[in-house]
Amino acid sequence: MRFKCTSLKYGSIFLLLLLISQSFNIAFAQTERKITGNLMDTKNMPVIGASVAVKGTSKVTVTGDNGAFSISAKNGDKLVFTFMGYEPKELTIGTGSNYKVTISEANTSLTDVVVVGYGKGSRKGLSSAITSVKPEELNKGAIADVGQLLQGKVPGLNISASGDPNKPAAVILRGASTINSPGAPFYVIDGIPGADIAAIAPADIASIDVLKDAAATAIYGNRAASGVIIVTTKRGKSGKPQLSYSGYVAAEKVSNQLDLMDADQLRAYLTANKVTFSPNDDKGENVNWMKAIERSTAYSQNHNLSFSGGTDHSNYSASLNYFNKEGILSQSSLNRIIGRLNIDQYAFDDKVKFSLNLSNSSSKSINEPLQNIVLLQAAKRLPVSPIYNTDGSYFENLNNTGYFNPLAIANNAQDETKYNVLIGGFNTEVKLPFGFTYNINLSYQKTTAAHGEFYSSYFGKYPTSNFYNNPDPGIGIAHTLIGNIFGTNGSALRSNFENTNKILETFLTWDKKIGDHTLNAVLGYSYQDNIVGDGFQTSSTNFPTDFVGFQNLTLGNPYAISSYRINLGNDLTYQRILMISDFFRLNYNYKSKYFLQGSIRRDGSSAFGKNNQWGYFPSVGLAWRVSEEDFMKGQSFVSDLKIRASYGVTGNSSGIGAYNGQLVYGITGTYYNNGVQAAAYAPIQGANPDLKWERTSTKNLGVDFGILNNKITGTVDVYDKNTNGMLFQYNVPSALVPGGRLWANGGSINNKGIEVSLNVSPVATKSFSWLSTINMAYNKNKITSLQGPISNADSVRYSDPEGPGQTNATLQILKVGYPLGQFFTLKYAGKDASGNSLFYKRDGSTTTTPSIGTDYFYLGNAQPKVIMGWSNTFKYKEFELNIFLRGTFGNKIFNATKADLSYTAGAAVNNILNSAADDKVTDTRNSFYSDRYIESGSYVRLDNATLGYNFKNLIKYVSNVRVYLSTNNLFTITGYKGIDPEINQGGAAPGIDYNNFYPKTRTFLLGLNASF
Repeated sequence: MRFKCTSLKYGSIFLLLLLISQSFNIAFAQTERKITGNLMDTKNMPVIGASVAVKGTSKVTVTGDNGAFSISAKNGDKLVFTFMGYEPKELTIGTGSNYKVTISEANTSLTDVVVVGYGKGSRKGLSSAITSVKPEELNKGAIADVGQLLQGKVPGLNISASGDPNKPAAVILRGASTINSPGAPFYVIDGIPGADIAAIAPADIASIDVLKDAAATAIYGNRAASGVIIVTTKRGKSGKPQLSYSGYVAAEKVSNQLDLMDADQLRAYLTANKVTFSPNDDKGENVNWMKAIERSTAYSQNHNLSFSGGTDHSNYSASLNYFNKEGILSQSSLNRIIGRLNIDQYAFDDKVKFSLNLSNSSSKSINEPLQNIVLLQAAKRLPVSPIYNTDGSYFENLNNTGYFNPLAIANNAQDETKYNVLIGGFNTEVKLPFGFTYNINLSYQKTTAAHGEFYSSYFGKYPTSNFYNNPDPGIGIAHTLIGNIFGTNGSALRSNFENTNKILETFLTWDKKIGDHTLNAVLGYSYQDNIVGDGFQTSSTNFPTDFVGFQNLTLGNPYAISSYRINLGNDLTYQRILMISDFFRLNYNYKSKYFLQGSIRRDGSSAFGKNNQWGYFPSVGLAWRVSEEDFMKGQSFVSDLKIRASYGVTGNSSGIGAYNGQLVYGITGTYYNNGVQAAAYAPIQGANPDLKWERTSTKNLGVDFGILNNKITGTVDVYDKNTNGMLFQYNVPSALVPGGRLWANGGSINNKGIEVSLNVSPVATKSFSWLSTINMAYNKNKITSLQGPISNADSVRYSDPEGPGQTNATLQILKVGYPLGQFFTLKYAGKDASGNSLFYKRDGSTTTTPSIGTDYFYLGNAQPKVIMGWSNTFKYKEFELNIFLRGTFGNKIFNATKADLSYTAGAAVNNILNSAADDKVTDTRNSFYSDRYIESGSYVRLDNATLGYNFKNLIKYVSNVRVYLSTNNLFTITGYKGIDPEINQGGAAPGIDYNNFYPKTRTFLLGLNASF
């Protein structure tokens, strides 16, 4: 009995202790405490700036130095670690208080979020051809233009740029889709369609997604025929505020010059040919006129300051960018300031999200006055003539026809444009029951261009009878006299025009998962009101002094000059176009293996004829992730494999205005009315009620793959793109159509091609890694019809540089069965016994007097067969080296500059190239446009090399500092004899080098990035 009582006594004590211990454990588990640790990557390197949150609560922090974090949590809580480019990681809190957490880099080929029209998706679910470019993959250098940032980075995207800081790059995706306006893709910035890319600073870009096939672009319908480029800017995230600075300074020098004769060489050539200079020209000088119009070194600088942060229910990001770039031509420059603000605010238990996006870009572009004329005059100016007279005035010899001092032209004129772009977007997103989400987006864009030109009284000495412009080549473009713009005692012109774009877009999205089936549907409506050319233009002349510039037009007295006419600009400058659209898209997948996407867009535009103002643009895409099939599970070689197929139709309305389908009257002369010559009005354009959209249909077959655990990933796409009913202005008999001109649909063009992109990671260790990315694209362009509204035209000759003795000599032809940019010209046959140039006739015989147009041959084209970009990134500890090569292969360039500068018959009054030294002065046709001046445009360029070093934890409050050295255009391997083989590929007349090439430069840059 006593034993039992003793047992009971000790048992009761044990039970009491057990209950106290359990209560203590429960209290401990329910009591928050400080949890610390470090976040590392798989290479045991700290991850700084990552978000650490307690799941299901508003508690969040950010990792600091050495990846350290500290946050309050209790047993059983889950910490969620997230950082861009890494897989999310969850950690359940146990009894410990200090943790070392490791996160892995994301498999970017599968998990990357891709921005598509009116939504987002993961790369693994795509059934269309989309290429994404991250900020770190964009081109480096003193670059202000987004087109140049993408050069060589996207397969199928053909980008060409000169050294002009004020001229955007020509961007062509998958070949020219039309003759009328083979221009740039359609830009969408932060969901705002048609936004001006000039409003975005390169440092603010978070991602760029290039939509290439019609399955991806058809959701944008009427403006997507040339592809769509979606730009997403940086946004804030929850955590402590982040302050970042990035900037650089750069110096540029001309990378190549024309090989013109100097004074000694030209004098020796003329002596050998028994010709002498005129004493009016020969002053014993030796001037390099190209260097005279250039800066010896052009300097650039760029500074970007950004500030971002947020909480669980709001975030913000703001930035300010300053960019200044001197052009290598002495008067040209670009100065630009961009401010940006993005705000996201959540409300009503985060079921409603308000987003505000504001951006304003203010730029001042100073152009080289009469730039193409200055380049032409500098190239042909005799080196024996001085720049200045002994009294300091400019030396001129106006006895030579069309012969002017280029430096005098540049320094006695002004050409300036102030360009402002304001973009505002307000978006509301509401999460509704049953998987529905409703979005309404309001956006406004206003662009203002204030342009001014001034020509001093110096221009009064130039004869108006032979002062021609020097336009870029194209269809229907010819040299014209412009001497009348110079007025008397100086002249000035000012214009101020603004364009506005108001957009309302609203769409309903439904996301639903039913077992193994996943559905995403979007139904939307879009309304756009576009006004262009709202403003005025005027001019004046007869100023009391040359110091007024274009800012003081009121000081002029144009009415005292009876022959002067005030320039009020072109007719029909003001235009308004309304567009209304409905769209629907459905995405379906089964077990993330089989994917189906379909979309349709209905567009209406007031720009088209009353019978065809509406267009329908459907698309469909299929994809099969073969790697998810059971029969692929037992192997490790192929880590990802997807097959895609798509078809779609997009539209194009670029290149036409609000009135192209209507009957238009204009001033066609004067008539005598009560003693006064009054203006006479008559039709200048006929009406076409059947004018409609161009339609571009694209078939695309693609493969995405990854092997060896995605150490090698890539894509292959094959496409066939057809454009029908191209928009074009036709000359027609006035008896049939009032005005003799008509806008109509006619003809068709085809592009077929293959695109390959390959990413390889040959080495990836803790201290060293090497990533190699290469992309190549082949495209074949062909005109398949030139059927017009009245007749079936066989061909159209165009691009007329008007070289000496070559009236109506053209370089290119639009011809069925040939590509856009086909060269059609004389065929050179060498020299005859007297040293005169021979050319083949159509019958195969040779002649020294070929017939323009009749004795022409098809002699290559400007379309490149292959374009290539190859990037290699090497990382060793904190060092990083990137080398980027870019190339174009298989295209031809018509070196009309070389032809004109080979005119030996005029060598006593115009300089010539050294390459013409073997031609005789008596050979008056040696400069005739022929295949003698058609050269290979193939090249490989070391486009950029950048060496950087990262300083981590340098000082308190500074999380990272990166210093880098970069050089652009270090060398070019090419057989082309002109200044540079990167000749313009845009427009209807690609591949012509014609005395208007703004010199390319070689850039050396020092940059700094810092995060605080």
